[in-house]
Formats: sequence, structure tokens, C-alpha cells
Amino acid sequence: MRVIVHGGAGADPEDPAGRGAVLDRAAASGAEEGSPTNAVVAAVSVLEGSPRFNAGIGGAIQSDGVVRTDAGIMTEADAVGGACSMVGVRDTLSVARQVMEETSHVLLSGEQARAFAEAQGITTDVDLRTEATRERWTELDPPAIENYTDHLAWVNDRFGEESDADGTEGEGRGARSHDTVGAVAVGGGRIAAATSTGGRWCALAGRVGDVPQVGSGFFCSPAGGASATGAGEDIAKTALSRRAVDFLEDGQTPQDAAERAIGAFDERTNSEAGVIVAGREGATGSAYNSAAMQVSVAEEGR
Repeated sequence: MRVIVHGGAGADPEDPAGRGAVLDRAAASGAEEGSPTNAVVAAVSVLEGSPRFNAGIGGAIQSDGVVRTDAGIMTEADAVGGACSMVGVRDTLSVARQVMEETSHVLLSGEQARAFAEAQGITTDVDLRTEATRERWTELDPPAIENYTDHLAWVNDRFGEESDADGTEGEGRGARSHDTVGAVAVGGGRIAAATSTGGRWCALAGRVGDVPQVGSGFFCSPAGGASATGAGEDIAKTALSRRAVDFLEDGQTPQDAAERAIGAFDERTNSEAGVIVAGREGATGSAYNSAAMQVSVAEEGR
């Protein structure tokens, strides 16, 4: 099994060595699994449990003070599952996998997705905030959501800013940092791609970005798979992961496919993004147009 993982495209991290160690552990955990689906779920689960990333524990807080998590997964056989807007769910990708394997649907959302997760034995009452995210949220102090006109104006003034609205970086992340996590695994002629996130700071309550959308945050075909990270609205508009896999299908190497996908994204947007790619033979590639995107690759027995 060969696995590539990413920890999000964005600003230079405060502790790259510490984050890199977690990414290495995640990739190694996935490489020990017997199938690509198991591999991406195992790898991403490690990252969802680490407050160093914006997925699961330590996820971004939306404008009503709540962390809502999203994830998606796809295989080369067109099996797809996604879950979004879930409160209290750390193992978000595990829910997406259950949607893929246990339902006839592609995507479940909100309270119904949370109820589905609970019925599948997945814990749904986790406090996803950390001390740092609680402090940062207290400093932001948005207008009450009941005062919707002022609340929406506050969101529109802050969402996607170059730097944090309050002048702080909260765990080393600025507002344009995108610590979404993802993985692609290849083994035994099979492929899986997955992405998981806590969204973005100062997003309107209920906002869903690219991550659980097929072709945007993740995509897979017999040619290979891709997982994206970055400015979710623009990733969704440009179908970044699908574009990367399209290049694989055209005969490009995974590295060339990643670079061409980010190049095309750069031409159409003024936003930051990154993508990891793995081909059906196990070769991997990555590219980004942000200050940094940490990646780790592991293979069973190496």
C-alpha cells in the first residue's frame, strides 16, 4: 500500500517539524492497511485527532460559535460518500465512509448525518474546540446571529481575509491558512481518495465548502486519485480534484497533473490551493500556490 497525505495549503506553519511528524505517522498508519479505503480512513483519522490541523479536533469555528465538520471519500470504482455540517463528530471521514458503504446516497448533512453517524457507532458528542480556538473565538466577538443583518455583514467583512480579523494567528494559522487534511492510497490495483475539514474561520453558520463535494475536495478514477485543500469556494467552482485526475487520464504523471491543475487554478482565481495526486501505479505528486503545504508519503515495508 502506498499513501500520500497532506496537512493543508496555507501560511508557513508555526511548528513544521511537529506537524510533519504527525503527517508521517498518518501516512505510515495508512500504509499498514490492507485496502486503499482502509488506508485513507486510517491516515486521515490520525490527522482528525490532532489539534495541529483543521479537521476534527481544533476545527474552525463558524459564525455562531460552533465547529461543523465535513468529509468525502471516493474509490476508483465510483463508490462515493460524503458527510457535512456535523456537530460533535471528530471522525468525520469514518462517517463519509459509512455513507458510501451503507447507504444508496452520496452525501448526508447536518443533524441527519449526525444521527446516521451515531447509529453506525461513531461518537457524536466530542468537544472539537481546543483552548487556543476557544480563546480566538472569544476575541472575535461577532454580533449575535439573531441580529442577522449585522451578523451577515460581520461575516462578509471577515471571511477570506489576508490575515485574522483580530490580528492574531491562533495556533499559527492566519485566516487564509487552510489546514484541511487529505489522503490518497493505491494498492492491489485499487485506489481511494479522501479529504476532511473543519471548514474556515468566520464562515457563516451552515457554510459547506469544497471538501464533501465530489470532484472539488476529492476525486478518484481508474487512473488515480486526488485530494485538494485551500480556498473552498474557488476549489468548488473550478473542480480542482477532478481537474487533476483529468490530467492523469490524459497521460500526465502525478506530479505533472498536480502542477498543471494548480496552474489552471491560479489562472482562474486569486486564491490559494494545493492538491496531492497518486496514479494507479503508485507514483505520487503534489503542488500548491500558497506559502506552504506539508506532505508525507509512506509505503508498506519501507
